[in-house]
Amino acid sequence: MAKQQEEVYFVFMNFDPVYERLRADRSKEGSATLDAYLSQKHDKLLAKLLQPDSYRKRSSLAIVDGFAVEITEDQASVLRSAKEVRVVEKNQELA
Repeated sequence: MAKQQEEVYFVFMNFDPVYERLRADRSKEGSATLDAYLSQKHDKLLAKLLQPDSYRKRSSLAIVDGFAVEITEDQASVLRSAKEVRVVEKNQELA
């Protein structure tokens, strides 16, 4: 059986009141706290749903509470079914 190709997907999370509160703090410390919170939150979600070393998170996106991750289509389906996730979209390269 051939291994599925990994591609970059964007994962956007459902409403999170902690995220909204942290995002409202525009200070330098507030920004650092938000970045750390989101990175940890996204890492925990991936670790809970996917096998270790089967994905590579590229970045967390603070402006929209989302992240970019290299995964297979099957893994994208797993993430789509998570209650914490609003939408999962494959990255579309612009020519």
